[in-house]
Amino acid sequence: MNAAHALALAAAGAAAGAINSVAGGGTLISFPAAMAVGLPPLVANATNAVALVPGSIASAWGYRRELAKDAAVVRAFAPPMLLGGLGGAALLLATPARVFDAIVPALVLFATLLFAAQNLRRPTPASADAVAWELPRRPLVALAAQFAVGLYCGYFGAGQGMMMLALLASVGGRDVHRMNGVKNVLAALGNAVAGVVFAASGAIDARAAAVLAVGAIAGGWGGAALARRVNPRLVRWCVVALGLLLAGSLAARRLSAG
Repeated sequence: MNAAHALALAAAGAAAGAINSVAGGGTLISFPAAMAVGLPPLVANATNAVALVPGSIASAWGYRRELAKDAAVVRAFAPPMLLGGLGGAALLLATPARVFDAIVPALVLFATLLFAAQNLRRPTPASADAVAWELPRRPLVALAAQFAVGLYCGYFGAGQGMMMLALLASVGGRDVHRMNGVKNVLAALGNAVAGVVFAASGAIDARAAAVLAVGAIAGGWGGAALARRVNPRLVRWCVVALGLLLAGSLAARRLSAG
């Protein structure tokens, strides 16, 4: 990896960390950047998952005031997220590289359409004074849904933030900043447990992960403050446009190679 590649990865990591703080979808920036510097898709995906953990932690720290009010929500959703992330990572490693290469365009398109659908929904109002929401008395469906998000997080991850925001809204979340804080903690947990599996199996590029992580920390830290000043729907529409272009280019490359 030369200096130009390192600079590109750091910039992609910073953009991904900031976008994840504001709206979600940062993987659609950092994942193709990892492939652009020569990493195979499966290795790029595993490397990206590891690299974005510090960015999620930095972003969550930026939301620490909001998180102090919702520790019970984090405690409830953390176990299924951890189990799901572990299962998704194991599933990815069990997937032959050629199969993963073939389905990457579909995964990117799915994540992109998810962002678009989320953007078309009525925006959730942000109110710093909103009281903590209450989990349902029988939260098994919500916890099972979080486990499914964790599986997706460990396997690919792009779009998991939108999934979690939708899930948190369905159980009573109303303050977008507080939901973002919870989402960032859960994303860090899911990616972290998946990253342990990937690192133990030798599926990551350590140098690329380190460079991406440095950028993601800077972006995640700054993104939490930026989230209060920009329209997250506008950012998501930009990510949607990028995702559609990326899905099309990946599909075209796959067809030409096949």
